[in-house]
Amino acid sequence: MAAVDIDVPVETEPQICNQEDLERLAESFKEQGNAYYSKKDYSQAFNYYTKAIDACPKNASYYGNRAATLMMLCRFREALEDSQQAVRLDDCFMKGHLREGKCHLSLGNAMAANRCFQKVLELEPSNREAQQEKKNAAALLEYQRMADFGFEKRDFRKVVFCMDRALALASACHRFKILKAECLALLGRYPEAQSVASDILRMDSTNADALYVRGLCLYYEDCIDKAVQFFVQALRMAPDHEKARLACRNAKALKAKKEEGNQAFKNNNYEAAYQLYTEALAIDPNNIKTNAKLYCNRATAGAKLKKVDQAIEDCTNAIKLDDTYIKAYLRRAQCYMDTEQYEEAVRDYEKVYQTEKTSDHKQMLKKAQMELKKSKRKDYYKVLGVGKNATEDEIKKAYRKRALMHHPDRHSSATPEVQKEEEKKFKEVGEAFTVLSDPKKKVRYDNGHDLEDDGCFDGGGTFIFPLCSYQLFTFLSKSSRVYIRKRAKTFLRVLAFL
Repeated sequence: MAAVDIDVPVETEPQICNQEDLERLAESFKEQGNAYYSKKDYSQAFNYYTKAIDACPKNASYYGNRAATLMMLCRFREALEDSQQAVRLDDCFMKGHLREGKCHLSLGNAMAANRCFQKVLELEPSNREAQQEKKNAAALLEYQRMADFGFEKRDFRKVVFCMDRALALASACHRFKILKAECLALLGRYPEAQSVASDILRMDSTNADALYVRGLCLYYEDCIDKAVQFFVQALRMAPDHEKARLACRNAKALKAKKEEGNQAFKNNNYEAAYQLYTEALAIDPNNIKTNAKLYCNRATAGAKLKKVDQAIEDCTNAIKLDDTYIKAYLRRAQCYMDTEQYEEAVRDYEKVYQTEKTSDHKQMLKKAQMELKKSKRKDYYKVLGVGKNATEDEIKKAYRKRALMHHPDRHSSATPEVQKEEEKKFKEVGEAFTVLSDPKKKVRYDNGHDLEDDGCFDGGGTFIFPLCSYQLFTFLSKSSRVYIRKRAKTFLRVLAFL
């Protein structure tokens, strides 16, 4: 049996051609919309107000109602269009002018909002809502003025303050949000800036300003390759975006110059590396994180070039830009060690160890503390005028030379003050020789141990010359030997008394 096609009727809304019927239907849709609006079901209210407008598109109140619903849904641009259509249909529609002004205000257009509120007051001079909104529009204009002045003076904290106040009145203004985000980025508050920009991009993925701010945050966080991608995307959306173009150019130049410096350093061309890092630092003073690294890199090159003071200054500049930059503290501490500024070195190593408690950092701190302790004692190497790696023969020669130089006989005709000073130096020379000529004492001294218990010093720290050192007498004058014997006899008398 052949199949039979059966037409199934589809339910449709009745076709109404009569104008009065259309108006009644539109009123019915409006009433249903009002019911949903009172229940705060704004999506359904929107649907029914739309049906009312479709049935009767010349009724201003329907547009006004839908505008109110769109405002509750935070769709202010669409609400603005509906409220503008409402007042085009009825210029005396007071609520339409009021809603148009509120939309302008929420979108950050204070001057347009002010005109709308003024129109409401012309229609109804005692309208308190319009009076208050007019004051809000004036306040918004003042916050804008203060923010523009603050940005010009690079007072970014003030701009953020003003934009927070402005956004309390103009919550849907992307321009204010972008300005706030840009200033947060310039203040180094990157997560906050990223959050604001990302919120805008979720609503409008083509917003060039938001793309620029995202790139700016990445650029200042030293993620230059990713930053360039966002700048390029912003320029694709808005080819005349001057800030994105400048930032993109700076990012590319900074990356290239830094990489050139790194390559020169790897090739042991420290002069070229130093110069390239200097040129990179001049590209963008606002890029704090990258510039901190550049200062530290230049300090490393400077240390290789024996420019230790400049290296310390560069490390200090790096730390000023980023006080959490461990590498800069370590580099500066090593420079302090090289220049025997041990207290400063200990301070930096303590900072590092407090931040990162590793075994390496602990050892560095201990070494600096030991050198500091050693530096507070008499430097016997300096007393004899020899280096710390001097041989036994070099120590003996230096001792003979210094002992003769400060011998009391050579200064017998000098003033009492000079004689006293030279006698003191003569004692120190003997003290230094006693320690450095004895391998065991020398090791203890080099390792920073105290020598008071080694028998070299009496309770007051007075040096006692060795009694059995034949070599000590072989090259000294007769008067020197007499002096030593007197000192030894004194020491023996003290021992006998004790």
